[in-house]
Amino acid sequence: MTSLKIGSVGAEVRELQRKLKERGYALTPDGWFGENTRLAVVDFQQKNNLPAVGEVGPRTQLALLGASSPRTLTHADLIAAATLLSLPLAVVAAVAQVESNGHGFGANARPVILFERHVFYKQLIANGKSEDDVKALAERMPNIVNTARGGYAGGNNEYARLAVAMQIDETSAIEACSWGMFQIMGYHWARLGYTDAVEFRLHMQESEGEHLQAFCKFILTDTALHKALQACKWAEFARLYNGPAYKDNLYDTKLARAYEQLSATYKTAELQPEEESTNA
Repeated sequence: MTSLKIGSVGAEVRELQRKLKERGYALTPDGWFGENTRLAVVDFQQKNNLPAVGEVGPRTQLALLGASSPRTLTHADLIAAATLLSLPLAVVAAVAQVESNGHGFGANARPVILFERHVFYKQLIANGKSEDDVKALAERMPNIVNTARGGYAGGNNEYARLAVAMQIDETSAIEACSWGMFQIMGYHWARLGYTDAVEFRLHMQESEGEHLQAFCKFILTDTALHKALQACKWAEFARLYNGPAYKDNLYDTKLARAYEQLSATYKTAELQPEEESTNA
């Protein structure tokens, strides 16, 4: 499901407004996601221990149905991460919202991944396969093994590529994927303190809270990244975190906008984190 946010229109917004109205919010189900709808969403999220980002994704939809999942990120998770990293809550929330569109799991209930064939090529060699053997694999299956980026299938289809790669080499395949809400590459498993790539993958399959913990470890082991976040230097953070291609997706601009909006949303929560105990 695509997130509903300011500017969204249509039947899904109308249904959202209807559900919120049933819960006592003074909304007219007109199918337009305006500021009043956003404020109602923020309030609902805060009262249900969801990250109060003002956008509606799977977590909020689940809560509107009266259900919950232990896999979902909570507001308390964000507060703990912000405290650990010595960052404003809005900074952590902004990164969580922009990366993977704010969701750590796909429709198949598996972690969001992106399989990188060029990384698989490198990791196969790093893990002991001869360069000649890897070149031969690249000739036979260029969408799985390649020196160039690409071959992306998108969404859940990335798991089909991963499955083929795992038949060749499980560790290298896991290392060649970016995982979860913060899209951390699997080859960082040792740096993040995991026993091996398989353990890293198992943790990524558990919850978005685990994704956030991996992100915290990643930031704490990179002084330059940490300083860029502390100073809210979004372009510098985007370059270090996502590489020079960040400009193509306006990653720094999206982060800056999310931070500006969330700073206002979380102002009270940062002053009184224990009272807010808030989940999106």
